[in-house]
Amino acid sequence: MITERDEVDMVTRGRAYTDSLAGRRVTVVGLARSGVAAARLLRAAGAQVTGTDLKPLEALGREATALEALGVRLVTGQATRGAFDGADLVVVSPGVPLDGDQLAPARAHRVPIIGELELGWRALEAETIAITGTNGKTTTTALTGALLAGQPRPVLVAGNIGTPLAAHALGFPPDGLVVCEASSFQLESTEAFQPRVAAVLNIAPDHLDRHGSLAAYVDAKARIFANQTPADCAVLNADDEATAALARRTRAHVVWFSRRRSLSHGVFVRDGRIAAQLDGHVEEICPVAEIFLRGAHNVENVLAATACVLWVGLAPETIRRAIGRFRGVAHRIEFVRDRRGVQYFNDSKGTNVASTLKALESFSERVLLIAGGRGKGQDFEPLAAAARGRVGHAFLIGEDAPKLAAAFKAASIPVTRCPSLEGAVDAARRLAIPGDVVLLSPACASFDMFENFEHRGDVFKKLVERLD
Repeated sequence: MITERDEVDMVTRGRAYTDSLAGRRVTVVGLARSGVAAARLLRAAGAQVTGTDLKPLEALGREATALEALGVRLVTGQATRGAFDGADLVVVSPGVPLDGDQLAPARAHRVPIIGELELGWRALEAETIAITGTNGKTTTTALTGALLAGQPRPVLVAGNIGTPLAAHALGFPPDGLVVCEASSFQLESTEAFQPRVAAVLNIAPDHLDRHGSLAAYVDAKARIFANQTPADCAVLNADDEATAALARRTRAHVVWFSRRRSLSHGVFVRDGRIAAQLDGHVEEICPVAEIFLRGAHNVENVLAATACVLWVGLAPETIRRAIGRFRGVAHRIEFVRDRRGVQYFNDSKGTNVASTLKALESFSERVLLIAGGRGKGQDFEPLAAAARGRVGHAFLIGEDAPKLAAAFKAASIPVTRCPSLEGAVDAARRLAIPGDVVLLSPACASFDMFENFEHRGDVFKKLVERLD
């Protein structure tokens, strides 16, 4: 189904682009995983690189400090004056706000600013499938990669899923396929990024503390379509009003997916089976019952992934086999253990209200919910309203536990404030009875208490495994 492009690419890519970096002075802002990968790519391409981070040198990881041995000049801590002197280009990590003080010198001197995702994509020549949305990005990205493993082209799964695109861009073959999870933070720093297939799974309020408004957040997501042409594909959720509205913002060929109704052009559920109609006739893919993952939202993730891989030519029988084998991703409604008839699930990636709502909808059992952390400016009342009748007790931790407690109490849901995740697990253990589910789905970011959501989920799993 892939056709020749009807427009000339607007940016040099691959070897020609990396050759153009030789000798250029580039400042990389933020020295976590993305920044380290960007700095390594730039040095390999012959650029003169300065790496800067507000953390002091001793607080950075070993990979960041090892950049000095590669010839990267490190300017760290609060005294970062001179980090942008003479810079021809700035590459920013996703965690650094584009309008923040850290980038003020670059903006003042009109130095071009791009993100690590943009840098990695420009260094590639392979076609890209990019996946974004408020929730389900990582599961859908991993599933899409798993589906594509059944065809002969090399496959790279990268981006916000945990592997920076820049880390593998130089060595990845031009005839391969890249499956890229793209966050709003990454997309807002793109310029020429042009995926062959761009999927938006859903839109709900998130990261409002960073973007300032829902409209700005949606604008960041919509940048995934900015450079697509009619030869490209946009995969959109027909069941989600905010996502469906994005069809007006792309020139690409739109392929819809729907869990709720049949479609004349798209991938959908009909009579308990996943089916596709893209060329005028219906092809059945597999029974919904063959999907291992819990929850209606994971059916939507399967529909989106199926639409993406059908567009690049994968056969239905190959898709069916891979869907049946796929067992999900860590920290996404991940089963941990059954202890005395009580099931424990880790959904640490539930970092916003919409995600936790989807997790709760995945269970018919009484749920003992562990939630809380840094709330990102969200309204918790919709979560509390939906939890009524589903959540038997809420155990709340972290910075925004008081706001969550107020919302849950107003919905007449019993609440226990806990000083730590360990305390919450222990309190839930004491209250749980056989048939209950203990669910960690925080509806909040983790940074007030943990390094990231993975760290939070790993701690939860260890605590659960230690229960006698």
